[in-house]
Amino acid sequence: IQPGMSDSASLDNVLEFLVASGLSLPHAMAMLVPESSNEKNPISEDLKAFYEYHSILMEPWDGPAALLFSDGRFAGGMLDRNGLRPARYLITKNDMMLVASEVGVMDFEANEIKEKGRLQPGKILMVDTEKGEIYYDGELKKQLAEAKPYKTWLANNRVELDELKSGRKVPHTVDNYDKLLRTFGYSREDIEKIIVPMCTGGAEPVGSMGNDTPLAVLSDRPQLLYNYFRQQFAQVTNPPIDPIREELVMSLEEYIGAVGNNILVPSESHCKMVRLNHPILTNTQLDLLCNIRYKGFNAVKLPMLFEAAKGREGLKSALDELCKKAEQSVTDGVNYIILSDKNVDEKLAPIPSLLAVSAVHHHLISVQKRVQTALVVETGEMREVMHAALLLGYGASAINPYMVFAILKELEDKHEIQLNYETARKNYVKSICKGLFKVMSKMGISTIRSYRGAKLFEAVGLDAELARTYFGGTTSNVGGIRLDEIARDSIAMHHQAFDQPVDGMLEHKGIYSFRKDGEKHAWNPETISTLQLATRLGSYKKFKEYSRMVDEKESPIFLRDFLTFRKQKSIPIEQVEPAEEIMKRFVTGAMSFGSISKEAHETMAMAMNKIHGRSNTGEGGEDPARFTPREDGLSLRSSIKQVASGRFGVTTEYLVNADEIQIKVAQGAKPGEGGQLPGYKVNDIIAKTRHSIPGISLISPPPHHDIYSIEDLAQLIFDLKNVNLKAEISVKLVSESGVGTIAAGVAKAKADRIVISGAEGGTGASPVSSIRYAGLPPELGLSETQQTLVMNSLRGQVRLQTDGQLKTGRDIILMALLGAEEFGFATSALIVLWCVMMRKCHMNTCPVGVATQDEELRKRFHGRHEYLVNFFTFLAEEVREHLAEMGYSKLDDIIGRTDLIVDKRTHGTQMTQIEQMATDQNLKNLHKSPKSVSSACHKYDLLDFSHLLHLPEQAAYTPIHHTTNQVHQIENVKDTDIILHAKGAIEFQQEVSLDYAIANTDRSVGAMLSGEIAKRYGNTGLPDHTLNIKFKGSAGQSFGAFLAHGVHFRLEGEANDYLGKGLSGGRISLMPPVRSTFVAEDNTIAGNTLLYVATSVEVYINGRVGERFCVRNSGAIAVVEGVGDHCCEYMTGGRVVVLGRTGRNFAAGMSGGVAYVWNKAGDFDYYCNMEMVELSLIEDSTTRKELHELIRKHYHYTGSHLAGKMLDNWDKQVDEFIQIVPIEYKKVLQEEQMKKLQQKIAEMQRDY
Repeated sequence: IQPGMSDSASLDNVLEFLVASGLSLPHAMAMLVPESSNEKNPISEDLKAFYEYHSILMEPWDGPAALLFSDGRFAGGMLDRNGLRPARYLITKNDMMLVASEVGVMDFEANEIKEKGRLQPGKILMVDTEKGEIYYDGELKKQLAEAKPYKTWLANNRVELDELKSGRKVPHTVDNYDKLLRTFGYSREDIEKIIVPMCTGGAEPVGSMGNDTPLAVLSDRPQLLYNYFRQQFAQVTNPPIDPIREELVMSLEEYIGAVGNNILVPSESHCKMVRLNHPILTNTQLDLLCNIRYKGFNAVKLPMLFEAAKGREGLKSALDELCKKAEQSVTDGVNYIILSDKNVDEKLAPIPSLLAVSAVHHHLISVQKRVQTALVVETGEMREVMHAALLLGYGASAINPYMVFAILKELEDKHEIQLNYETARKNYVKSICKGLFKVMSKMGISTIRSYRGAKLFEAVGLDAELARTYFGGTTSNVGGIRLDEIARDSIAMHHQAFDQPVDGMLEHKGIYSFRKDGEKHAWNPETISTLQLATRLGSYKKFKEYSRMVDEKESPIFLRDFLTFRKQKSIPIEQVEPAEEIMKRFVTGAMSFGSISKEAHETMAMAMNKIHGRSNTGEGGEDPARFTPREDGLSLRSSIKQVASGRFGVTTEYLVNADEIQIKVAQGAKPGEGGQLPGYKVNDIIAKTRHSIPGISLISPPPHHDIYSIEDLAQLIFDLKNVNLKAEISVKLVSESGVGTIAAGVAKAKADRIVISGAEGGTGASPVSSIRYAGLPPELGLSETQQTLVMNSLRGQVRLQTDGQLKTGRDIILMALLGAEEFGFATSALIVLWCVMMRKCHMNTCPVGVATQDEELRKRFHGRHEYLVNFFTFLAEEVREHLAEMGYSKLDDIIGRTDLIVDKRTHGTQMTQIEQMATDQNLKNLHKSPKSVSSACHKYDLLDFSHLLHLPEQAAYTPIHHTTNQVHQIENVKDTDIILHAKGAIEFQQEVSLDYAIANTDRSVGAMLSGEIAKRYGNTGLPDHTLNIKFKGSAGQSFGAFLAHGVHFRLEGEANDYLGKGLSGGRISLMPPVRSTFVAEDNTIAGNTLLYVATSVEVYINGRVGERFCVRNSGAIAVVEGVGDHCCEYMTGGRVVVLGRTGRNFAAGMSGGVAYVWNKAGDFDYYCNMEMVELSLIEDSTTRKELHELIRKHYHYTGSHLAGKMLDNWDKQVDEFIQIVPIEYKKVLQEEQMKKLQQKIAEMQRDY
């Protein structure tokens, strides 16, 4: 593969090699980009064997991708297993085929078209241009599956680890248990807060309120090497995956063994592998692996140990020796190498398992022997999901966490858990596997084999040379520790175990909750009580006491604690802009009504409106009653309306009542993840606001299902800007390496504002591994974003906002110097409202009524908006003081001025003025890195802020802060003409009918029109059938988006993706052109992700549609004649009727509403995800009438031939339908009926 190429170019390299080596195009493509083949996928056993055989040879390439390929004779196309990219095809009667990501790229007469279809997930479509023949997926894959006896080869050679038995008794315990606990750095928190919840609940524990402890490199305590790494995650450029609802594309299957020398020659010798269902090995399974003595399996165990007395040199030489032994083992024909730290004693300390695995993995790559063996790790160090992900990500194929199993045995023996050992072990392994799915899916990776060795992490506090030598060049932007410090920490833990008396009680490190003798926390009883007292009393003096505690703390917690700013000739504070102007830059965090109480949510909105700042609805919508001010003049309206993946409460009325619309791509505390509001939290008012039903669980998907690429984001921005011309559009990203490039794309996509959220941010509920290990500090992401935007001359057209544990005026000044114009506060705002950091938000038991929906607990809420007004006023005044000391009159003067930042450790000796830059643009040495220290007193002495504080040379001649507004280019959209001609309907509710031709360049048709209607009439809209508009042609993306009530769009032609997105009462009917001759129900007429979060009224589609039809539908009625995969995913309300075949995974995550499917083939249950729904025949007369009426309406609006036939033969046809009802929804309806019955009985008894 040519180095330095894009992903697509690399794939092209490999495809060309495989085809040149003799593989056919479909064979090579099916090998490289296989479809999902686990038990949830309806494919033949022979084809499953074909995929399994080839998965041994090569890990899958993951999407999202729509691929077109050709060798000169054959031309074909396919999608990856997730089908996240659109690809539509058209075949004419004179045998022309057109494949494109949209329809409408070429014009054809309706009667010329023979077939319209779409590429499907994992499926291949190919044309032989010599013979003029089209080959569909079924026949291509059948030929591939039957070409060799793959099934027989696997059966005869593959070893199933779960089926192996041994007579040996393998202990679950270890010698020197207490000493080993300390050697591997275990604490009481590890056992009580991590391992016990995992072994009892079978899932990773959930935490809340973010992470306010120091980075590993800033802590004065010995650290596990794992703690220096952070997970990478997908945002904008590709989507994360839902590993729970879309489990059918996920796989943890692994193979242990050596691949044959020539993968191009089909042979059963390649099948000599041990198959694992997942990569976590029990002690017994590891013993079996070590002792397999047949079919050519050969293992060796190598120690991951070094002599503690020799320090760094001992660690270095042990690593070198380990790599040499591993290389020699492969030369000797060893199939798999077991790296073990089990023989720790008073002289030998463990090499950190991550360092050992990565060193061996990369060494074997460098000597071209990596694929000839597998790496298995036997370690006492691993206990968390992140640890397992790191070991796999840096090359391990399987892991045996033997110390965790010893801990489980100890817990059982001491009766500290109410489970036997076997159950506890199974639950622990299950929780690790679920966690691995989640970590992989954040990056959009579906299989563990694609994830293994991919190094999808970055480091904070790791020396760049160390990262290059041992971690394959993993990104580490601020430098940090070397082998010296790694050895020092390992030896310190070993010393604590073997050179000091060991009592029975492990240390409590105080990471997940504050302890006086534990790890430092930024929010501690002292800072919390002082801030609350200051804001309650309105005492600026007390606030200064609080800010001194934060700014002058003894030990650093955040990167900015090393930074200060140059104080030049000061100016009188009277010359500095007033606090009222500064406060306009303040926003409160996006906390949904649902995650926090009604009282807390409204109090924040009231405070921000009073200071002319902005509050944020969060992803839960907002009660329309808050859109108008109260009688006393105070407004409870949130200026920022958030649009998150679940789109709860996102209607046209909601959007037109925004000053800013924020697209939440990711959240600081859990980037790449979705969320779930459990049913017990969904009361009447929350259900009403979110357009749901009380008691029904509400799921937020990990991705926005209309953002799979930067182009998709641009489309959503365009949609929203059309609905509300005056609102600014912001995009919320999370700090990570590469966020600058993403932000540049976001700026080009016409966002007005970009939010860079820090990983330390608070959360109502998140897996603890995400809170600690996902995302970067805001300083790093903000700095990279600022630099990238400046270098690409994009900075002037966007505003930058940041958040993440901002507490004082000094924090604001430093973030402004790094590039931020606006500043977000969430945790601090809640603390001002008397949050006491119990970190129980996810349990609905908040004792002060802030983060709970419990009516009794909410009565304890004593926060007042005046406290928040005091807090923000104090912050603004402190900012003014700093500006005066620096000699600047307004914040705009210092934004992006990193030349004004001083590294406290170098005493400001290398300062340079930005004014000198116009004549001297050589800025490479603007900030020299701190001197290297041979033996640093603190690990943080090794940090290098040169990247962080770099000021691009372009800053001399291009804006470094916001100077001009985005140009959205929406003046000439089709809606402007529609609004002009529909004036009678909009203003006077007169019936108006219009006709238009439409092309795929006409995007978001109906959005601007609906915005105009919603401004006047809210969600009520116009009376039914007031405005009727007929279109002919190929509609562009988002046709009928946010369509308001009283508007009927009738499209004769075809549509692209996102039709009916956010439908808010409008009606859409879609049918093929009158002159078309193809059978409508057999052909694709519309694209993917239709009716995404539609809230009301109807859509009728005379034809088939793509993937994710009615995803997150929350109230609309839809009738369609065939759907792709994931139909009705996350649906919470409405009715869906499918008069044809469905794809896989129907009703995944469906918690409300009802669906009806014509089950003519009798196999629908095979395509339905049964986790949350139950199926039944249509036997109830009321249900039959409802279904009949929906099909009758479909016939009325589209003239569907299929619907007409069904109605003519109704008594027979109705028996072929299946009803799909969510179990939770059915239970809630039954409870409601019971309540009504009991009420009626009570009334009768009272009357009697």
